[in-house]
Amino acid sequence: MKKNWLILSVIFAVMLVLAACNNADKDSAKTDDGNKDKPAQTEDNKVDTNTLPMDVTNEGDAIKGGTLKVGLVTDTPFKGVFSWELYDDAYDADIMAYTTNSLYELDGDFQVKDTGIAKLEVDKDNKKAKITIQGDVKWSDGKPLKAEDLIYPYEIIGHPDYEGVRYDDDFKNIVGAEEYHDGKAKTISGIKKIDEKSIEITFKKVSPAIYSIGDGLWGYAAPKHQLESIPVKDLISSDAVRKNPVTLGAFKFDKIVNGESVQFVANEHYFKGKPKLDKVVVEVVPSTSIGEAMKTGKYDIATSFPTNQYDGVKDLSNVSLLGRPELAYSYVGFKLGKYDKVSSKNIFDEKSKMNDVNLRQAIGYAMDIESVTEKFYQGLRVRANSLIPPVFASYYDDTLEGYHYDPEKAKELLDKAGYKDKDGDGIREDKDGKKFTIRLAAMSGSDTDEAIAEYYRQNWKDVGLNVELTTGRLIEFNSFYDKVQADDPEIDMFMAAWGTGTNPSPIGLYSEGAEFNMSRFVSADLTKMLEDIDSEKAMDPKFRSEAFRTWQEYMSEQATTIPMYFRTEIIPVNKRVKNYDSAYENGSIENLHTVELVADQPLK
Repeated sequence: MKKNWLILSVIFAVMLVLAACNNADKDSAKTDDGNKDKPAQTEDNKVDTNTLPMDVTNEGDAIKGGTLKVGLVTDTPFKGVFSWELYDDAYDADIMAYTTNSLYELDGDFQVKDTGIAKLEVDKDNKKAKITIQGDVKWSDGKPLKAEDLIYPYEIIGHPDYEGVRYDDDFKNIVGAEEYHDGKAKTISGIKKIDEKSIEITFKKVSPAIYSIGDGLWGYAAPKHQLESIPVKDLISSDAVRKNPVTLGAFKFDKIVNGESVQFVANEHYFKGKPKLDKVVVEVVPSTSIGEAMKTGKYDIATSFPTNQYDGVKDLSNVSLLGRPELAYSYVGFKLGKYDKVSSKNIFDEKSKMNDVNLRQAIGYAMDIESVTEKFYQGLRVRANSLIPPVFASYYDDTLEGYHYDPEKAKELLDKAGYKDKDGDGIREDKDGKKFTIRLAAMSGSDTDEAIAEYYRQNWKDVGLNVELTTGRLIEFNSFYDKVQADDPEIDMFMAAWGTGTNPSPIGLYSEGAEFNMSRFVSADLTKMLEDIDSEKAMDPKFRSEAFRTWQEYMSEQATTIPMYFRTEIIPVNKRVKNYDSAYENGSIENLHTVELVADQPLK
């Protein structure tokens, strides 16, 4: 224990020195009222996340128009797949938020409201849903939104040539989806056009998940008039996705520099009215530069802001800091099989290297996650006890234990499993007495990621496990997910994160047919539990809550995916920005058209 604390203290001291050097000889900036806006701190210098606001109003007369400057914090180029049906990483999603094709608006419990572009009506007795376009909604090119545009996303995702990750067990709940995907039908029989503004979808079952855009319901429209002439297999490389997407959001694509920046202009056809801003420019900015960039007024907003860069912005007088619980969690996953593209199923391999529950549990207990959250994240990350984030208050269970740091228990579990140090070098051999090395894939990002990965490697070494980095180093974001998704044989376990979306149902991440099930763990018990969560019986809130609890306990016991952190998202916003709201309900995405600026340039 002392050894681990010493290592972490040294690492953290180095990080503090680097931070001090980077901020040396910089004048402290002030706003026009001379006040500094920073979140309250607890006595141990942790951020009191309860005091972080979710919105900024910023008094002052707004200028006419103007350009909002956004820093997209990432150390890798964005992929530039601007289609909700085809994208697969959070950075493209952050960019598309300004042009979102979302049909529905959600309330504070992530339930569909009657506002928004479309209205959802569910007939649970007949297992049907009616989706109706409300009002005269137009695409960014002026073409009217039609019923065909509501149907077309389903035809993309379900198409036999679709190579994305969203054709899963949830999607198969639509009547006729499997037959269409298998090439046995030319259309999805369960989806029908009623009139020019409404469609009807028939499901195999209807559960509470449908009200959170689950059960196979899709939350976006797709411009059929732009896309239908492009073969589905070619969509991902087409100009319609990469260069000139037609969209429904407050802003529309204007200029794209691949992997580097996107310029948007106001969408005069936006259904809530033309935005007050003229433009939005989103630029990639390295994590090591964002603090200085916000201080010098290069950007108005930083998205995907790394919490371990918090010290670089917490005292800036020209910036307000917003905070919200993320719909996400970080985790350690173990490779236990392969994904079969032909059958669209995960194939669990009982003989896989990491298929020993005692080994996996030991790895979890050996991790000193509590110390990492304290030293590197200042309370903006906390140890996760479940695969359901606390923001889903109806289903998160704070009584679950999860994996506390307990190296002695880890050693006991390894001994029990037969992983023992037989040659006295401090490193355990496998059950057959042979050299045993675990290959870990971890992604690069901020300048602390390497230090954190090395600390965990030391944790595992302290209990006798030799863990080496796949490729010998941290892996760039896009390459990391390419390798993990492809089940690279050089990966035994991996550190990653999930954005859950607004639907708490885990079926899209852990079912047999979910390509996002990166561990590839499948069992009859797991399938039954997932079915219970989204069953017709789950219309009873008590039944569904108990089903969620059963699933969380089971996943904790199996330890195929061990949760590491729950996350608080920090959003630095320059004080020239007026009416910016980050709340999930009635937040920034739904009300981008109301955002204004009170100065021609970001304040310094």
